[in-house]
Amino acid sequence: MSNWGKSSHMPSSLFNELRLEGQFCDAVIKVEDVSFAIHRVILCKCSPYFMALFTHTPHPDKKVFDIPGLSPEVMQLIIEFAYTGSVSVTWENVQELLLAASQFNIMGVVQTCCDFLGEQLCPENCIGIFQFTGIYFVTELQHKAYRYIIDHFEKVVFSEEFLQLSVQQLTDILGRNDLNVRKESIAFEAVLRWIAHVPEERKAHIAVLLSKVRLALMSMDYFRINVMSNELVKNNMKCRPMVREAIATMCHLKTNRRSHLCNHLVHPRLPNAVLLAIGGWSSNNSTNFIEAYDVCADSWIKVANHLEHPRAYHGTAFLNGSVYCVGGFDGVEHFNSVRRFDLRTHTWHEVASMNHRRCYVSVTVLDGCIYAMGGFDGHARLCTAERYRPETNQWSLIAPMQEHRSDASSTTLHNKVYVCGGFNGTECLQTAECYSPETNQWTTIALMNYQRSGIGIIAYADHVYAVGGFDGSIRLCNVEAYNPQNNTWREVSPMSTPRSNFGIEVLDDKLFVVGGFSGFTTSYNVECYDVTTDEWTDACDMEISRSALSCCVLSNLPNRAEYIVPRDVQSLDDVSLES
Repeated sequence: MSNWGKSSHMPSSLFNELRLEGQFCDAVIKVEDVSFAIHRVILCKCSPYFMALFTHTPHPDKKVFDIPGLSPEVMQLIIEFAYTGSVSVTWENVQELLLAASQFNIMGVVQTCCDFLGEQLCPENCIGIFQFTGIYFVTELQHKAYRYIIDHFEKVVFSEEFLQLSVQQLTDILGRNDLNVRKESIAFEAVLRWIAHVPEERKAHIAVLLSKVRLALMSMDYFRINVMSNELVKNNMKCRPMVREAIATMCHLKTNRRSHLCNHLVHPRLPNAVLLAIGGWSSNNSTNFIEAYDVCADSWIKVANHLEHPRAYHGTAFLNGSVYCVGGFDGVEHFNSVRRFDLRTHTWHEVASMNHRRCYVSVTVLDGCIYAMGGFDGHARLCTAERYRPETNQWSLIAPMQEHRSDASSTTLHNKVYVCGGFNGTECLQTAECYSPETNQWTTIALMNYQRSGIGIIAYADHVYAVGGFDGSIRLCNVEAYNPQNNTWREVSPMSTPRSNFGIEVLDDKLFVVGGFSGFTTSYNVECYDVTTDEWTDACDMEISRSALSCCVLSNLPNRAEYIVPRDVQSLDDVSLES
């Protein structure tokens, strides 16, 4: 793999031809036993180092210049860049080339090397790149590598490079609010793995490292079995008060869940993503209410909405850093309008309207486009479908679905759009179909086990999950998963609460269902499903009860703090970069 860098001045190929032919060369660069005939003016234009080398020599007639500390192969790449404006960066040469380019102050090559390394970041190499760039003061790449470590910590822990972190570096990482760990047990087990690499030397660090683990965020069972019984913890005098305080805090939290948000032992880390619940039907009216769910704090907060018009039975999509609300109904009008929510300013902006009015619409995102399918236009159930491209701000019709569907739901998996269930004006549907953008065709897939209108479907763990809904008689709590490999549905554990017309999303590797209608009343209730245990558990209730809402998950928000429970956020600049 290689990366090609371009210089800003792009010297003429004529000079390179003259160099290769040895014409008009006025100096020789010598590296080890290899000589390179060059034109001084070309290298001076490329590098302040060579300008100083050629103009400050005490011997004006000197023609041969020895360059120590690098290989002839890298020197050739530097010279070729000076003449051609291009350089080929590979894994084999990037480290030495970056050092040479830094030494010669050739920023075009430095940037190309940094871009190459930044594109190749992975759990196995990010720590090495972080440490390497720290030594040679490549600040932008160093921060990018550190950010990668924080965001992918659960995988980085199992790399060989993780074991080479210094105690100060690991302490800093574990202490960060934004360390991306789904469970605090992962942070504790990372400490044990790091110590086990050189146990006699590192076991003395258990107390300082344990102090950075949010012990009271663990379950009591895990804490007793894995922390309290651990020999390193039991045998260290400084760990004992931490264990006692953690137990006391966990006991207190059973009666007062939020009183310890400022206590380090239970201070939630920052979530990597946030779930938004937008609009819906509440208290016999449509609402414009927006709440954001902070999964690490298990809490909802109200999001400022600046009097946006209420909307229910709509769809939402998170795309290119903005939230789009598509179609819907306000109790009077069926919308074809689409509104874009600016997450930075908390303001709404009108974008292009759909070709059809769509209430009870199915909305999903695939390859940078928003898809809107089916729905009800105030007169009929629709089979039409359309696609929005944000770069052109235009909707265009795609092939119609094989069924007329309102109150269906949609998701994307393996580059296909799936639509399941719904209502055709006569009956609740058991059918499902998928769309291929490559062929612009819909294909019927296996029937679900149940008729489901007001259904929620979502791609999760390489399956399409069909959740809840209304079968024509009752609201459902049952759940089934579709395997596209064998075109079959299988039932999994049911929800605790039957519901239709709810929000559904995947957050923190769990499937969340939000609000909905039980058959008697709208709901505040939120629960989540873990595919690894096949179990549903309750999450924090929303502030208002509502059905016909829509949810989306926001990731990589620069202003994430505005959508989560307030914390003292530690900036990257505060982190020690000591080795």
